[in-house]
Amino acid sequence: MPAELTPALLPEVADWLRRRSWTAADRPAETLLAAKRAAGRAGTVSVVLPALDEEPTVGEIVRVIRTELMERLPLVDELVVVDSGSSDRTAELAAAAGARVVHRDEVLPRLPTAPGKGEVLWRSLFVTSGEIVCFIDADLREFDPAFVSGIVGPLLTDPALQLVKAMYDRPLETDGAVVPAGGGRVTELVARPLLGLHWPQLAGFVQPLGGEYAARRSLLERLPFPTGYGVELGLLVDALDAVGLDALAQVDVGVRHHRHQDGQALGRMAATIYRTALERLDRTHRLKAGADLVHPALTQFTRDPATREFTAHTHPVGALERPPVRTVPEYRDRGQDRGQDRGRDRAPR
Repeated sequence: MPAELTPALLPEVADWLRRRSWTAADRPAETLLAAKRAAGRAGTVSVVLPALDEEPTVGEIVRVIRTELMERLPLVDELVVVDSGSSDRTAELAAAAGARVVHRDEVLPRLPTAPGKGEVLWRSLFVTSGEIVCFIDADLREFDPAFVSGIVGPLLTDPALQLVKAMYDRPLETDGAVVPAGGGRVTELVARPLLGLHWPQLAGFVQPLGGEYAARRSLLERLPFPTGYGVELGLLVDALDAVGLDALAQVDVGVRHHRHQDGQALGRMAATIYRTALERLDRTHRLKAGADLVHPALTQFTRDPATREFTAHTHPVGALERPPVRTVPEYRDRGQDRGQDRGRDRAPR
């Protein structure tokens, strides 16, 4: 991140951006392997792919992780696909590519399953053993192993870190057209404003809702998991409360290509995320937006084409309201004038 950040960022966030934002290339393979060996049991890594009808992509993601990060570079110890009730060949292709496939309903069978991504991520903790757990969405195309090695790396090399999220460009690819920064619509329209207003310490995350992140099991064990699409926002907010901003980080892994959802699906996602935020505001008695609980600024990020760095831009979030017009003297006077005019109109000639 460039040092010249927008002054409206909280000073601690600006400092965090400089110290806790990296690129995947900052930690070469030999550095990661040495750190993994030195960490022993604490350096064991489980990769989890939550999957629901991801036949077109899941097999290739599994193949890349197994080939590049288990065989060629022994970084990942365990690769698990948790199938959330797919009706296609997701489970078959994932197993053929080298993953251990577990059906969501087979995990903790005494407890009936709830629909949603967060439910699958929560149950994955019961069927994995690594001390570092890395979640990767199963709908990614052109998958790069840096999505795993990049976000696992800081946890291997710095014991103080607890959770690391991937950051990347999210082009919107639809009907043959590509909008370079058009993806992440729910992030820009819902999550980023919520975080900026109520959790401004998290305003430095480029992709707060991204499904690619790694965390220490010891942290994940302590956090509640929203069962639906609010899981990413919920975990990020709760991690901040549990371990503080300095234990969180982000790594630039390039570009994320994935399947995009339609407007109605995005609306449902947005509502779930908003509800997740409200639950946390209520739980911490922050639901009433007092002056000390709202940071009226929105921080957004663009990538500089020349330097390839993300730059923060902070904009004020206005909350100006106009009073009812009947309380405004000029409007009342106007009404009186109109009454006089009506009186003149009714006056006999």
